[in-house]
Amino acid sequence: MSEAHGGYYVPHGTYWPIVGSIGLTTLLVGVANFLNGWNAGEALMVAGFAIVLFMMFGWFGTVIRESESGMYDDQVDRSFRWGMGWFIFSEVMFFAAFFGALFYARIYSVPWLGGADPGTNEFLWNGFEAVWPTNGPGDVGGKFETIGAWGIPAINTLLLLSSCVTVTFAHWALKKNQRTPLVLWLLATVVLGFTFLGLQIMEYMHAYHELNLTLGSGIYGSTFFMLTGFHGFHVTVGAIMLTVIMLRSMKGHFTPDHHFAFEGVAWYWHFVDVVWLGLFIFVYIL
Repeated sequence: MSEAHGGYYVPHGTYWPIVGSIGLTTLLVGVANFLNGWNAGEALMVAGFAIVLFMMFGWFGTVIRESESGMYDDQVDRSFRWGMGWFIFSEVMFFAAFFGALFYARIYSVPWLGGADPGTNEFLWNGFEAVWPTNGPGDVGGKFETIGAWGIPAINTLLLLSSCVTVTFAHWALKKNQRTPLVLWLLATVVLGFTFLGLQIMEYMHAYHELNLTLGSGIYGSTFFMLTGFHGFHVTVGAIMLTVIMLRSMKGHFTPDHHFAFEGVAWYWHFVDVVWLGLFIFVYIL
């Protein structure tokens, strides 16, 4: 352990990383098998998700207890900031790969299929039209409709942009040591985040049951659900973290000079909002 204002805190041995690895592996295997029709896939998926949640609350709880007991000094605070910064950078690269897949499919693959040798084109994918959105040669996923930008997606954009404002107001209240406004603005942010998720679930149900837009709808369906689905997962994680931060604020954990946990979650939430703006433009509008 570190001294009050000197040295560096060396973390004790912990089993949380291996628990997280087991949970993520189980979740991944479960999702893969569920999508391929294996009956046990759903159970594995739920079990993996439960293990990941258990790990998150257990590991974060350990860090919270250590922070509140005064184990961390300024050097640890800086390392947390660097760590969060690199984590968000890795998330930027994560979504950049998915946006890259969308760009490649739309700008290169589809035009190439449409402009291939006429004889080969007719033999391999007769009648294929190089237009976007597409579900690939041969109309593999059947006819489908896209989701208009100015319905639920526009409402969700307004919700996330509003949540950026509310979390910023909460930060200002914390810097001024105003506990009640801090909690209320955080509550507003949490409500906006979970409302976004509820509307996205409604959008998915509409897409599957009324528009025939599914994961089987070729390259468009794959990229649409890959991008929006992973973003929805990040919103879920962010909303959970905001809820924890709100509960900690109610318990008086943060001070104007000691609140990196709040700042880290706020950084993450702003990142999620920026990614959604990219999704709204390149997936729904264009």
